[in-house]
Amino acid sequence: MIIFPAIDIREGKCVRLLKGNFDNVTKYKKSPIDQANEFCNLGFNNIHLVDLDAALEKKYSNENIIKEISKIKKIQIQIGGGVRSLDRIKKLLDLGVDKVILGTAAIEKIEFLKTACDKFKNRIALALDARKGYIALSGWKKQTNILASDFIKKVNDINISRIIYTDIDRDGTKSGPNLEETINLSNLINTPIVISGGVSSIADVVNIKKNKLANFEGMIIGKAIYDGNIDIKKLSEMI
Repeated sequence: MIIFPAIDIREGKCVRLLKGNFDNVTKYKKSPIDQANEFCNLGFNNIHLVDLDAALEKKYSNENIIKEISKIKKIQIQIGGGVRSLDRIKKLLDLGVDKVILGTAAIEKIEFLKTACDKFKNRIALALDARKGYIALSGWKKQTNILASDFIKKVNDINISRIIYTDIDRDGTKSGPNLEETINLSNLINTPIVISGGVSSIADVVNIKKNKLANFEGMIIGKAIYDGNIDIKKLSEMI
């Protein structure tokens, strides 16, 4: 099972948000590049990267950071944040990332998701971000009445490389992941699924790893690493 340490970039800094709230931002001392190198040196092979400036303001001011992280040997990056066109996907792939995460644009227009998956085979991931089961869009600021469980059934025949399910109410809270809902969603689709939001301890990691579902691919961990709730060295031993 893949463990994805998370790096969220905002104005060139490494940050974490609470429940996706841009008004509740914690900034960290290490630069995104230094943080990525630390993860690499500890043996992590995958990083979950989010460009918050692109997601919120459609500003692509972090290109050099993304490119430099992509150059780190043995690291594969999945990146999301404001990706709304095929040109943007190609740009990110050209920078060296492994997979591009689509969210709002894919959910608002399934045909765009299908086209992207056909054009960039095995390079497109889908983000399903939900509050109380209902999908939120546009940096989690736009709440819909679309159940993630309903939407996921619509994309079962699309060649998505992986689905990332985030429980927004748990994201950044270190309150434990919504494992039950993630398992429920994984039973509705054959696509590999990754759990995100609330992972707070080594015990959470162990509990997630116990689930041997064929398409349960991994977990994303952010704030608990940065705040020291999870010992990063112990976590690296579980890769």
